[in-house]
Amino acid sequence: MANRPRLLVLNQYYWPGVEATANLLTELCEALAQTHDVTVITGAARGQPRRQERNGVEIVRVRSTAYDRAHLWGRALNYVSYALGVVAKAMFTRRPDLVVCMTDPPFLASIARLVHARFRVPLLIVMQDVFPEVAVKLGRLKNPLVVRLLRLLIDPSLRAADRVVVIGETMKRRVEEKGVAADRIRVIPNWGDVRGVVPKPHDNEWARRHKLAKRFVVMHSGNIGHAQNLDVLVRASTFLRDLDDLAVVLIGSGARRGELVRLTRVLEADRVEILGYQERSILSESLSTADVHVVGLARGLAGYVVPSRLYGILAAGRPVIAATDAESETAELVTQVGCGVVVPPGNPFLLAAAIRAAHDGEYDLEAMGRRAREFAEAEADRSIAVDRYRGVLAELQEAGARG
Repeated sequence: MANRPRLLVLNQYYWPGVEATANLLTELCEALAQTHDVTVITGAARGQPRRQERNGVEIVRVRSTAYDRAHLWGRALNYVSYALGVVAKAMFTRRPDLVVCMTDPPFLASIARLVHARFRVPLLIVMQDVFPEVAVKLGRLKNPLVVRLLRLLIDPSLRAADRVVVIGETMKRRVEEKGVAADRIRVIPNWGDVRGVVPKPHDNEWARRHKLAKRFVVMHSGNIGHAQNLDVLVRASTFLRDLDDLAVVLIGSGARRGELVRLTRVLEADRVEILGYQERSILSESLSTADVHVVGLARGLAGYVVPSRLYGILAAGRPVIAATDAESETAELVTQVGCGVVVPPGNPFLLAAAIRAAHDGEYDLEAMGRRAREFAEAEADRSIAVDRYRGVLAELQEAGARG
């Protein structure tokens, strides 16, 4: 036990957060805790102590705000307060053997770089999106001075990292464009939990409780933000009013949930139902209720964002309509596996046509779902990703020992 490498992990979101990065990082750290001493420095969470141990991971929470992320000013205050708190904690913690950070907030890599220099240990950065480019392409960030400042904070930190993990080949190319050496980049896709999420019948308890068991269900399950481009799915539903058994179910929360609720009312999109996040313990049933899932990504975001919700869908053995650019990781995976179809993003007419074709039996949804599950078991389980992370950490530990 005394020889276990010490990992210092930085990210604003961790358990019990419902954010995708919180769930992924929690699962990763708890798995790594079997072979490493893991300390996570994260943001404040209502009702949680400043310091606790959970499933082998030491959790340290800094004093930071926890405003609603739907408001840009609230998110900015959360970022700044966490940044100030993490500097104070990380710079004076016990010396780690490795520093690991995710990119939430996006400029966290620059703080991790300071900690890496302070202790002279290897630095691993795990990227879930490419910032500030994703915010610029979504029109959320327009001030050129702010964009330039963020690039000055983020890009040199990426180039200075000993390893950068990205979650897709297209994202790797985006990071190389920032000047990061290709030999320092490792591609490790996100994962699903093929043991915790398994295919269930369409007619299950969750489906019956929500009166969906006898309907053809098109589902989005995950973050309801700007990148997901869910306006298109709501608008597509208005071209399908003649399908009496159709239900379009949006599950989750995020910055655009309120806007989408208002849009459904304006368009009288009565086929659309919007539900809150579901407990992880019933994900098998909720995801399996869908006859087909829609994974949307706004035009131009290929390689800048990779929707992690895809892996839960694959684990549940359900087919996918990917409304994304053809060069996106999602579209390439769906095409490669044969677990769904790809339509261009931003086009409600073409999305509606694909949904109608699925409804009318033009696709073999059962075979698509079977291929999805087979791929999840072979390539997209958490255990596979964790082993790959352990390999990267071993590389860095060896490099640190030589240094």
